[in-house]
Amino acid sequence: MIEVKSIDKPDERRDFPRGHLEVCNLSGLTFGVATFDPGWRWSESVKPIVGTDSCEVHHNGFVVQGRLRIRMNDGGEAEIGPGEVFVCSPGHDAWVVGDEQCVVYDFAGGMSDYAKRPATA
Repeated sequence: MIEVKSIDKPDERRDFPRGHLEVCNLSGLTFGVATFDPGWRWSESVKPIVGTDSCEVHHNGFVVQGRLRIRMNDGGEAEIGPGEVFVCSPGHDAWVVGDEQCVVYDFAGGMSDYAKRPATA
């Protein structure tokens, strides 16, 4: 089996303040392209949507453009930029650094639920 999709024609787009996520669903992989505008911060833009205190998604990412700073709940921090690959476990906040839009490719699969309102019972 082989599946091919274009990020130019995502299966879904989720908009949130100062950014959006485009998702391509393939067998065994949810691939996300996250675009964050200057001033975007997870705790201000996505937290009100998902209702958790911090981002609870695991990320395997690659920064295409711009800079992103991530602070883990335990206080650890890192700044990542173009051409850098990163792994980030659940339990963090993140924000755009500087005046350039940040574009991140995410291969972790956790993007299937990123920036989605929780299901109600």
